[in-house]
Amino acid sequence: MEIVLVGLNHRTAPVEVRERVSFTAEQARRASEQLRSKGILEETLVLSTCNRSEVYGVPPEASHDSAPGLSTFLSEFHSVRLEVLNGSLYHHYDREAARHLFRVAAGLDSMMLGEAEILGQVREAYRIAHEQGATGPVLNRLFQGALEVGKRVRAETELGTRPMSVASAGVKLAERIFGKFEERSALVLGAGTISEQVIAQLRDRGIARLFVMNRSKERADGLAKQYGGEVLPWGEWERALPVPDVIVSSVATEEPVLRREIVERAMEKRSNRALFLMDLGLPRNIDAAVGELYNVYVYNMEDLSEIVAQNRHARENEIPKADSIVEEHVGKFLSWQASVELVGLVNELRSKLREERAQFVRSRVESIQHLTEADRTLLENLMDDILESLLLEPAQRLRGDKDLCRKVRNVEALRDLFLSRREKL
Repeated sequence: MEIVLVGLNHRTAPVEVRERVSFTAEQARRASEQLRSKGILEETLVLSTCNRSEVYGVPPEASHDSAPGLSTFLSEFHSVRLEVLNGSLYHHYDREAARHLFRVAAGLDSMMLGEAEILGQVREAYRIAHEQGATGPVLNRLFQGALEVGKRVRAETELGTRPMSVASAGVKLAERIFGKFEERSALVLGAGTISEQVIAQLRDRGIARLFVMNRSKERADGLAKQYGGEVLPWGEWERALPVPDVIVSSVATEEPVLRREIVERAMEKRSNRALFLMDLGLPRNIDAAVGELYNVYVYNMEDLSEIVAQNRHARENEIPKADSIVEEHVGKFLSWQASVELVGLVNELRSKLREERAQFVRSRVESIQHLTEADRTLLENLMDDILESLLLEPAQRLRGDKDLCRKVRNVEALRDLFLSRREKL
């Protein structure tokens, strides 16, 4: 029942590395299937957001040596040399894996402390993996606990009262350039969760005109109708780009959507009127060379550091409260994990002792000539009763005493002590 986590995030890897190992929804499904079919993991879940790519799993055997194999899999799956990733990847097991996930769900591990969207991203990753049949009892319990932590932190601390998101940070940056939005227009590329949050932020700040462009016209139509925007056909850059002052892109793509030559032609039609572009995609949606153009301002996830610092300073007093909730739920999960493992250990021990009893009867009791068949049967039954009495009370206590489960730190050590191979009696 070991849990392993291998991943990287905005703290350990630059955007150039993060975008090379990010997962689309389809890639996450495919990676999960391969991990299980190759026997690397029995349960698995891929969590990939704009700031992190993480794989959670339950390996076939508990040995605390499964992370290197998982790192190699990530390298091969994304065709990235392992030496490129080694300095960025973190490996966590059991307690630390649970603590890490719970802090992620709480918004404590985000670039934006207490960010709004991460809990929904964790929920969606869990939904996809569960529907795929990739999770089992361990990851189900772990991620259900993470969702509970996220909800409690937002309800019981100030981190949830003024939620800061990537979307709001991007809009704040645009305001620094243009000031008020009442006479400005914006184009949003994409129609996912982050795009919808951007649109809501723009509307709240009084944007005059709003355009939506998405590969799925149906989704774009829905957002445009909900927020009073206009839909533009996907890819008609010559028509779309000369109009808006602000362009925000959050599209799942492996290649940049906006390249330098496309924006350069648009700037000529705009007479080089200022253009703000916010790239919230990973991999990045906007070619880095676009930022070299005159009067074009391009920002991506790495450029949010100043707003991140301001946000963290305003909320850092809430971190201890949130961490205490995290630790409470880590303890609950570890107690559950230990109880399941210990009950399983007791059952294994029962089977082992019965085997030993049978071996003892064959080697010792059957050689005693004066015992009748009834005597032997009675002796075997008495031995069974003794074994059950020795195991019954511990099994009952393990099911009902969470504190006892918490005290047993190393179930594998107990298994090695009582169930390893030894000379038969």
